[in-house]
Amino acid sequence: MPKRLFSLWAGLALVLGGQAQAVTPTVIAKGLDHPWAVAFLPDGNFLVAERAGALRIVAGNGKVGAPLSGLPAIAVGGQGGLLDVVLDSDFANNRVLYFCFSEPARPGSGNSTALASARLSRDQAQLEAVRVLFSQRPKVSSELHFGCRIVESRNADGQPDGKLFLTLGERYSRRDDAQRLDNHHGKIIRLNKDGSVPADNPFLGRPGALPEIWSYGHRNPQGAALSPLGVLWMHEHGPRGGDEINLPQAGGNYGWPLVSFGRNYDFTAVGTGQSAMAGTLPPLHQWTPSIAPSGMAFVTSERYGKDWVGNLLVGSLKFKYLARLVLERPYAGKVVKETRLLESLGERIRDVRQGPDGFIYVVTDSHDGRLIRLTPD
Repeated sequence: MPKRLFSLWAGLALVLGGQAQAVTPTVIAKGLDHPWAVAFLPDGNFLVAERAGALRIVAGNGKVGAPLSGLPAIAVGGQGGLLDVVLDSDFANNRVLYFCFSEPARPGSGNSTALASARLSRDQAQLEAVRVLFSQRPKVSSELHFGCRIVESRNADGQPDGKLFLTLGERYSRRDDAQRLDNHHGKIIRLNKDGSVPADNPFLGRPGALPEIWSYGHRNPQGAALSPLGVLWMHEHGPRGGDEINLPQAGGNYGWPLVSFGRNYDFTAVGTGQSAMAGTLPPLHQWTPSIAPSGMAFVTSERYGKDWVGNLLVGSLKFKYLARLVLERPYAGKVVKETRLLESLGERIRDVRQGPDGFIYVVTDSHDGRLIRLTPD
């Protein structure tokens, strides 16, 4: 069997070969408007970002609060809006959080992904000291492919190192930009928490390259997580097939749109028609057919048994399930098994996170979106 066909077959077998696991979805809250991300506050409440442009506190008893005030202008439409939100590692002391969103141009038309920091007020009613740390360049007229997952990195000792990663889509109509270093389309960027550029970024000082860039050749990355080993993992949407999991290395080129395991939406070949090319890095894992992945989290808790520890969880928007990926080793290696969770919900899984209580939580992407805890049977 040709190598490419075998890879496609293997990816399909992993998706279809899974079996359900013994977990029960427990609804914490409902009535959320296309929730995109959830974060866990120290008092047991939840912070939920809705794509429609609201940031809300959800109490532990499920009561959904009013939208927080203080958000900047947001270009809501299509895939754009208020997207990811994460708490600073020292949130208990500084009450700082980070969020990313589709930022409208001022003046003129167009939008782009932006990253901001803010402080949550003591009464949890508003954002204070809001500051835009980064705006993707250039802005374009598009409602597609914003990317927008935030990860705080850590050093070799497991301590926060003051850096943030942000995934950026190539805005669909600007796919060729993903191979150019003079723009932020189809990139992962790395910043200091104040928005400045780290001194060890791979393209710092290179003529014609934007210094924020960490890796390039990405399509639409909507999931990212830092493993307990300190390695950045991310996944990105392919076109028709070829969704990928990658481990972005400093300066790495991940191939889009030169190579792909998928096809264009009109069934024509992507780029060279190949799935690999010299000078580009292959994915760790790929899905064909596409599952439309969103959200990513590692399991470190034994709430679901020791077999789950070190597994990777990824939401599927297209097929409406949560994928549990077993790796060769805890937190490392190739995907050796995939099983489906939450299929009976019939809901698009937008985000997945492990809470401080060790339970897994997901949010579902709909006008009546839900915050759900996975209860082990």
